[in-house]
Amino acid sequence: MVVIGSADSFSTIHSKVQDEKLPAVFYYTAVWCGPCRAMAPVIEKLSKQYPKIPVYKVDIDLDGIGNKLGPLKIFSVPTFHLYHNGEKTSEVVGADVNKLQAAMESLHKQQ
Repeated sequence: MVVIGSADSFSTIHSKVQDEKLPAVFYYTAVWCGPCRAMAPVIEKLSKQYPKIPVYKVDIDLDGIGNKLGPLKIFSVPTFHLYHNGEKTSEVVGADVNKLQAAMESLHKQQ
């Protein structure tokens, strides 16, 4: 799992995933979010289970990141966006372990 450290690095990585048509999972989270903390070990395990799918952890409270989240329709956390061929193919909102596992498995099979 790659922890995004700034709004600029988020923009760069997000653009790279889209431009180079890469598989990826963006995990939008916040330190104060209880369900996010509950999902942390789940996404950590899944990132190890599917090493060819990079997981990018994005803290929604990073300086400057807020204005980038509106266009992506990030309205609650945790939210997971899964990308295949540079396109967002699925979204999991909330602490739904089964839905996230199914989405990761589906993305893995598309590789």
